[in-house]
Amino acid sequence: MLLTISTTHDPATDLGYLVHKNPARMQEFNLSFGTARVFYPEATEAQCTVALLLEIDPIGLVRNRRGPAGEGRSLEQYVNDRPYVASSFLSVAIADVFGSALAGKSKDRPDLVARPIPLSATLAVVRARSGGEDLLRRLFEPLGYVVDTDGYPLEEMFPEWGDSPYFTLRLSAIKTVKELLTHLYVLIPVLDGDKHYWIGDDEVEKLLRHGEGWLSEHPEKELITRRYLKYRRTLIDDALERLVSDGDGRLEELSSTEALEEEEVERKISLNEQRLGAVLAALKQTGAVKVLDLGCGEGRLLGALLRESQFAEIVGMDVSHRALEIAADKLYLERMPPMQRQRISLLHGSLIYRDRRLEGFGAAAVVEVIEHLDPPRLAAFERALFEFAKPGTAVITTPNAEYNVKWETLPAGKFRHGDHRFEWTRAQFTEWATSVAGRFGYTVRFGSVGPEDGILGPPTQMGIFTRG
Repeated sequence: MLLTISTTHDPATDLGYLVHKNPARMQEFNLSFGTARVFYPEATEAQCTVALLLEIDPIGLVRNRRGPAGEGRSLEQYVNDRPYVASSFLSVAIADVFGSALAGKSKDRPDLVARPIPLSATLAVVRARSGGEDLLRRLFEPLGYVVDTDGYPLEEMFPEWGDSPYFTLRLSAIKTVKELLTHLYVLIPVLDGDKHYWIGDDEVEKLLRHGEGWLSEHPEKELITRRYLKYRRTLIDDALERLVSDGDGRLEELSSTEALEEEEVERKISLNEQRLGAVLAALKQTGAVKVLDLGCGEGRLLGALLRESQFAEIVGMDVSHRALEIAADKLYLERMPPMQRQRISLLHGSLIYRDRRLEGFGAAAVVEVIEHLDPPRLAAFERALFEFAKPGTAVITTPNAEYNVKWETLPAGKFRHGDHRFEWTRAQFTEWATSVAGRFGYTVRFGSVGPEDGILGPPTQMGIFTRG
């Protein structure tokens, strides 16, 4: 991970006093997860740049973390992007290495601390998985930064796969060094989908302390709060209430349309339980003994599958390490009897890449997952599932967009979940499913989940694809 901060302030070498690091020598800091080095690629009176290079020990991350057992875990040091992409590790390094600057202190030049100077910062690689360049602009432009990005394709040899979630991010503004570091400290974990440490009550205090003076007025304060606190509902509610109270002196109804989770919207009719029940019944009807749960999340369907003796081999796969850790805990994998433990594996992986570990299964479930994919990546998902994995049966569920008007808490035109990239009508889902089935040698039949409206249809639509 590489962060550089530059200035053309006169003299530019004052930057050394502000970050408390001598431009004449490189400094090295040992952290629990790697090594941070601070050096100056240039240091003249006209322009000065300080660089923070963070080298993560990826093997150490695997050895030291408590996560799901199974085949996927042994591959983490090879397939994760943690050593390269700006993440919560970098925020911790900023606090450790530039702690005095982050606190707004300068022993030698206290007069400089509160003086805005021209600054530019470059993060070599950031991940903006849900929102891309638009998300980066929504986070930084309201704070007064000029935002410039370079995007990258997912795979240069296969342009049809679309763009990757990775960007080089450049920011420029007239700010104090403290302001710049504070914004980076808070917003880098907002972009990070796999915060590396436990989120507790102290994280609320940390967010409010570093967000003082700007977060309460930020148009994306709810998104920032949700992502920083990793969707921990009680912590989010506490932080937002205090932000609104501090920001304008009164409590008001929060507009949390982007944050609506399906569970919150659908709770009254227990739609999630009905959905899992319908999927489980469809999987049992296939007669399959080897079954996949793709995008398994925290393992609710996996728990139901384990209770059915029909399924001798159960594999759950998810792109989120944290979700797999939670699933492992909720399923009590470490305390599971050996015979039962042999039936289930958790894998880390993506639904848009070919994965030979997923081949040879009788059935696969993809429950409320496809709507989280960017539309350009659907083609890669289709090939990964139907061309390469080729399960005997695939059960796919997705929201029925027509039914959304029935949710009193869901504003018109908004999706049920802030991370949904689309929500299809019944006609759109039918068209997509029929096309996919025809192209990959499957037939498809359709089912419904939840109370059905005579005009709008069911809240959840389901496609059952059968090969051959």
